[in-house]
Amino acid sequence: MSKQLLSLKVNGRTHEVAAPGSALLLEVLRDELGFTGTKQGCDGGECGACTVLVDGQPRLACITLAASVSGRAIETIEGLVESGRMSRLQQAFHEHLGTQCGFCTPGMVMAAEALLRREPNPGEAQIRAALAGNLCRCTGYVKIIESVQAAAGATS
Repeated sequence: MSKQLLSLKVNGRTHEVAAPGSALLLEVLRDELGFTGTKQGCDGGECGACTVLVDGQPRLACITLAASVSGRAIETIEGLVESGRMSRLQQAFHEHLGTQCGFCTPGMVMAAEALLRREPNPGEAQIRAALAGNLCRCTGYVKIIESVQAAAGATS
């Protein structure tokens, strides 16, 4: 299988990676670049655990070809850390118990981050809509929604 050289800008840093044309973004992020915060869940675009931001928009890394995002800005959960500290959204998930087992959390946080960037003070319906593609198998989503609301409140 032939490989192609990809230039992936992940969390503000450019990485050159040789990968097959069929390589998924999830595989390259985790296996080649070591960004293991992006979780492998369903492998079919159904659970949202692998959500990353591509040019600021949520994207499922398990169904995205790495070659299709070459040269574009990719953000993972690791990229939200600010000066070695959790972002306001990550902190809100921690303080408001939005993290249950933690498996879905990176995808939830990334989907919520995209929402908060475009709508700094969303209502509950907007939060639910933004997180609709992310499944949590531990909870009824109450604490997750409260966490996003708390992060939004911290910026207003």
